[in-house]
Amino acid sequence: MFQARAILRAARSSRPALRTPASFAPRAISFAPKTASLRAFATKADTSSVNYAKVYNPNSEKVSIGNLDTFARRHIGPTPDNVTKMLSSLGYSDLDEFLSKAIPEHILYKRKLKIEPAQGFTESEMLEHLHEIAGKNKIVKSFIGKGYAGTRLPPVIQRNLLESPEWYTSYTPYQPEISQGRLQSLLNYQTMVTSLTGLPMANASLLDEGTAAGEAMSLSFHNSKNKKSTYVVDSNIHPQTLQVIQSRAEKIGVKIVELPLSTEEGVEQLQKLSSDVCGALVQYPGTDGSLYNYSKIGEIVHAGKGLLAMATDLLALTMIKPPSEYGADIALGTSQRFGVPFGYGGPHAAFFSTSMKYSRKIPGRIVGVSKDRLGKPALRLALQTREQHIKREKATSNICTAQALLANISAMYAVYHGPEGLKNIAKRVYGFTTLLANEIASSHEITNKNWFDTLTVRLSGTTADEILAKALNEHNINLFKVNDSTVSVTLDETVEAQDLASLVEVFTGKEYDVASIGELPQFPAEILRTDDILTHEVFNTHHSETAMLRYLHLLQSKDLSLANSMIPLGSCTMKLNATVEMQTLSIPGFNSIHPFAPIDQAQGYKELVDEFEKDLNDITGFDATTSMPNSGAQGEYTGLSLIRQYHKSRGDYEKRNICLIPVSAHGTNPASAAMCGLKVVPIKCLDNGSIDLKDLQEKAEKHAENLCSIMITYPSTYGLFEPGVKTAIDTVHKYGGLVYLDGANMNAQVGLTSPGDLGADVCHLNIHKTFALSHGGGGPGQAPVCVKEHLKPFLPSHHFLQTPHSTSESIKAVNSAPYGSASVIPVSYSYIKMLGAEALPYVSTIAMLNANYILNKLKDHYKILFIDPNASADEGLKHCAHEFILDLREFKAVGIEAIDVAKRLQDYGFHAPTMSFPVAGTLMIEPTESENLEELDRFIDSLLAIRKEIEAYANKEPLGLVLKNAPHSLEDVVSTPQADWDARGYTREEAAYPLPFLKTSKCWPTVARLDDTYGDMHLMCTCPSVEEVASEQ
Repeated sequence: MFQARAILRAARSSRPALRTPASFAPRAISFAPKTASLRAFATKADTSSVNYAKVYNPNSEKVSIGNLDTFARRHIGPTPDNVTKMLSSLGYSDLDEFLSKAIPEHILYKRKLKIEPAQGFTESEMLEHLHEIAGKNKIVKSFIGKGYAGTRLPPVIQRNLLESPEWYTSYTPYQPEISQGRLQSLLNYQTMVTSLTGLPMANASLLDEGTAAGEAMSLSFHNSKNKKSTYVVDSNIHPQTLQVIQSRAEKIGVKIVELPLSTEEGVEQLQKLSSDVCGALVQYPGTDGSLYNYSKIGEIVHAGKGLLAMATDLLALTMIKPPSEYGADIALGTSQRFGVPFGYGGPHAAFFSTSMKYSRKIPGRIVGVSKDRLGKPALRLALQTREQHIKREKATSNICTAQALLANISAMYAVYHGPEGLKNIAKRVYGFTTLLANEIASSHEITNKNWFDTLTVRLSGTTADEILAKALNEHNINLFKVNDSTVSVTLDETVEAQDLASLVEVFTGKEYDVASIGELPQFPAEILRTDDILTHEVFNTHHSETAMLRYLHLLQSKDLSLANSMIPLGSCTMKLNATVEMQTLSIPGFNSIHPFAPIDQAQGYKELVDEFEKDLNDITGFDATTSMPNSGAQGEYTGLSLIRQYHKSRGDYEKRNICLIPVSAHGTNPASAAMCGLKVVPIKCLDNGSIDLKDLQEKAEKHAENLCSIMITYPSTYGLFEPGVKTAIDTVHKYGGLVYLDGANMNAQVGLTSPGDLGADVCHLNIHKTFALSHGGGGPGQAPVCVKEHLKPFLPSHHFLQTPHSTSESIKAVNSAPYGSASVIPVSYSYIKMLGAEALPYVSTIAMLNANYILNKLKDHYKILFIDPNASADEGLKHCAHEFILDLREFKAVGIEAIDVAKRLQDYGFHAPTMSFPVAGTLMIEPTESENLEELDRFIDSLLAIRKEIEAYANKEPLGLVLKNAPHSLEDVVSTPQADWDARGYTREEAAYPLPFLKTSKCWPTVARLDDTYGDMHLMCTCPSVEEVASEQ
């Protein structure tokens, strides 16, 4: 049996140096030759078909004494026999032969990985190992606060949402006809936020409170048209939030000024600065727990046409006056305490609300109400063209994802408890806090004069360290140390009478008779809100478990997820999220740890993060990793920030401000560059999809004195192993720039090549793509950033914890928690450890084989962009990598567009591939390694059938109209009068069951095609009332 400690010792003692420190000339960047020479003699990974059969099922020939529940055959779809058949269809007899033709020789390193155990854990061994690690974390009742509160996740929501693959394996709801369930839940979330904050427009979640505050700062600055460069932050804000704002601000030229805005002095200082103030941020309640009327702050900021933002608490807002009453333009915060565990810092959904005036400037996604082709109410992502990253370098934010799964949990928490239930929780929290305050006041000074859940205590006759030690050692309670003589305590819904007695004893030394408590103290009238909250019927209906269970099931039944069929989204890597991996989200030892708990209480996490970093370094060929960024876009921002900090260390920060980006790049690349204060210079692509190396050379030389970096996606956004990538990297290094390699397509690299092997300096990894974390319907994500040795000193620090590799030169924190969404790291850790060094290269190999198998079956019926079957292997165009582009532009001449094919695929039970990215009028297909041959063939048959329907439309045959009316909802097929149906010219069966397999297995669209224009012209982003729905029918 594999023992973690033994492996760690062995790995650390025997692991050779994978990288040698780079040496830098004043301009040109050169790398020591030792690495290349070592690699030349390194043992290659075995990627043959013969070995695949052994790795796929070690017990195929004879049963061994080891456990039989091996993972590779559960995760990888095609069997060895399937692989032989697929290779044969491509003209090959072995996987090695296929790889040699698909990947240019100078790119195909196949450096043998050192991940332990090499053969991977079995599923049962993995669970045992995970529980061993989780057991090293100490579960303590944490009343630390600072934006994180204990909560109770209702079991009905845990079991039927968090742990349900129908919820966690779905994709962002860009195809609304098969996403109405989670769209409804996210609309509930928006409605909840608008009701509690009093502001009419809310998005469908952001990444965390710190980054939401950063977005508020950025929105305020850009709202001033970048003319007012001072942003004021109240000194009573959470420290981690301040650090994130500072990190964001310094790169776009905004000056952050801290002022005590709850004091007369602070108000006077704000008044003096107001002519240059673009906005201000206050915490309500403050980090010390105090509540303050910020109306005067709003008046001053508004007088200078700035924006007032309030970071606030949803549970408090069920009782206290909302931000809207103080003139707030923006309200933000975390919804974590609505049912989402600590998780050592995440993932948690942030909320962000504002007035309708900023509907086209608000970051993130917005769910809106529209109608479908039949005139029925239906939901969709509204104003999609205003999503900031689509604006590329003109964007004010690089946000591309959200925390949808966590937002859904918090929304359902509100639905289940309802307004009265939430108020009761808030009243209980306030009551306990006030009882505690009354007792503490006899021995110490409470510095905040009012409160909701937090008390800040200036101690008398004892020290903060003594109080913290007593609370922990005698009562298993964590408190927060403000300074040597001050502590704070934040109560939450988990507080019990015994906790109150324990805390009274800690602070006063007296016993407290909880039995003597009569009624809990009531909220003071002067801070109470007077309006009704959460009045929509959805928050006042589903309060029994039976009702809640049925509501959850109703919504999930409206959506397509990996539980239904393949989701072949190019650039999204919708692979299996194995149950063993996802079970980690519910292990208490992982989800019950406060992010700012003492490090000796999180030794399991330390071991997990250290080993995860070691494995990622091995996979990427880099030297160090940070797990802080909690989305792919955050990873991009972090990687570029590290490059900028490197140049700063050499005195070149201001000078080196040019970022080269190929025109094929995802919109987040230029958006992230803009957020880092860089000027984007686009690089052309050739007709075959490759980077134009001549254009790159010319622009790198032209901007040599100012070149900061280049951002390259590899394989390219077009799904190609471009042979010129190393030339591009060398060119940028020659002129003093560093290379950021976007890890979005890492699923084609693992064990075959790597960013480090190619010569890049930094990359981010979307573990929600390559490393099997679920997409969750639009989040959570997590994006570790891996770097070479020369960038290691700049990896991010954190206000509260000593993060790995942090130094005096580190960049500031990029989000609230030191390890980002730490509780999802065990998911990807498990994925790596169950596959092991031997199986991981086959993940990328089979992902490529699956893509090329589909491509080969479709190439005689559809045009395929950029692929040339006659090309040589070294041209990188003979085969696609793990994805390819189906070109539908030729059909526009006969009236058929990509959207028609995408919608018709829903009738065949499939989610559409990525539409019109990276090329308009196309579909990009990525099957991943997890899909078996039978599913691939169903998808191929569906596209071939659609091709015949396109031909029918071109020939003006009635069947062709099925494309224009797609998708066909169940209501449409069943309820449309026969006379109306006959006018369409095709049968109901042709609409609903175009292929035989659909009669026994089909995910139905629940609405007809959405009217996008109507939804944007009649913007409604909260749950409509019954009257509003009726008026639209």
